[in-house]
Amino acid sequence: MNWASMFFHDWEGIIRTLVVGILAYVTLVLFLRLSGKRTLAKLNAFDLVVTVALGSTLAATVLQKSVALAEGATALALLIGAQFLVTFVSVRWAGFAAAVRSEPALLARNGVFCEKTMQRERITHDEALSAIRSGGGHAIGDIESLILESDGSMSVSLTK
Repeated sequence: MNWASMFFHDWEGIIRTLVVGILAYVTLVLFLRLSGKRTLAKLNAFDLVVTVALGSTLAATVLQKSVALAEGATALALLIGAQFLVTFVSVRWAGFAAAVRSEPALLARNGVFCEKTMQRERITHDEALSAIRSGGGHAIGDIESLILESDGSMSVSLTK
């Protein structure tokens, strides 16, 4: 085994990575600017999947010699186009929106945990209490409501 090849193959690979990396990055930024802010919003599971897929596609384009810049740019455009189409249809058809987006879930109300909802959403008491502390409370009795939002964050409404 040639240990040196683990660290350096040739200058051609370095130059390709630099050139394709810069061009792929510029392409992605351009596509994201054209598609609008919604493309990278982590509002639901589908948005997260698209964000991760964009990063993976960019990395594959930059690092894999078998992926040409044009192919990588096409894949990025496809993902952004799919995201645009899903959000476009979601805004116009509630049934489709419900299929691709989860609804918020009430985890606690008036100082009492909603146990069945917490089990269904796989949220522990410790996780809920951590969110309550982050929201300015100290204990479950301090809250009016605790909501698991569509993006996975928790919203806390303290008692007045």
